Amino acid sequence: MKCKFTLSLLTSLLMIGFSSSNVQAQSAFAGFYGQVSTGYEGNQLGTFSGASIDTPNLNTDTKGSGPSQNFGGAPLVFGAGYYWQVSEKWLIGVGADYSAITQTSSNISQTVSNAMGNTSLVAGETRIGNGETVQLSNRFNLFLTPAYAIDKDKLVYLKAGYSQVTAQYNRSTSFTNTLNGLSTTSPAKPGENPSSNQGGYLVGLGYKQMIMSGLYGFAEGSYMGYSAPSYVQTSAVGATGSKTIVPNFSSLNTYQFLAGVGYVF
Repeated sequence: MKCKFTLSLLTSLLMIGFSSSNVQAQSAFAGFYGQVSTGYEGNQLGTFSGASIDTPNLNTDTKGSGPSQNFGGAPLVFGAGYYWQVSEKWLIGVGADYSAITQTSSNISQTVSNAMGNTSLVAGETRIGNGETVQLSNRFNLFLTPAYAIDKDKLVYLKAGYSQVTAQYNRSTSFTNTLNGLSTTSPAKPGENPSSNQGGYLVGLGYKQMIMSGLYGFAEGSYMGYSAPSYVQTSAVGATGSKTIVPNFSSLNTYQFLAGVGYVF
């Protein structure tokens, strides 16, 4: 009788111990999550080069150049995803996030010069384009996120995947011509501001920690590299002519440092 009682007690203790080890092994981050964050976003826009081409050519074609731009601000990023626990210490996840705030560059001072063989500007004359900017909006990321569980309430993770952002080119609003020390500013001819969707890669690193059941805080840094923005826009000039504007930028890169909160469902 005593032997049976002892065996039963040992079995119960082993079952409790096994159950406890399973609970400890289960990360609090396994499952669906949603989160929101802010912080700082920096955008690096490469040097500008462009051309204005008239058809038929009246010796008025020009080319333009401008410096690189660094601009940024505070983003607002919404995210969601799912983590699967594949072992006691490792999880694998998929996720997506969306940046809801538009970021706009400072004015790009475009220096205009004659295209080869053209004479729109006379000797000694300079022309500067004013009010040119680039707006970045509707950024979304799709990524895989392998993670290591420090313990059931703490997690470090990597992000790697695809990023896309809409880059709108806002044309010069006016041009300033200077000749013999005298400057005159005239409005630019009206035209649409073209936009394009730039795709690229995303890499990142982050840390999450539970605050209370389901609710967690996190911090992460990410880097996104995109294809170089380029545009072609053609408008009618007179009855039979046309003007083609071809603005290009050498590169576009973005980095984000974010902190936020989320909830595991």
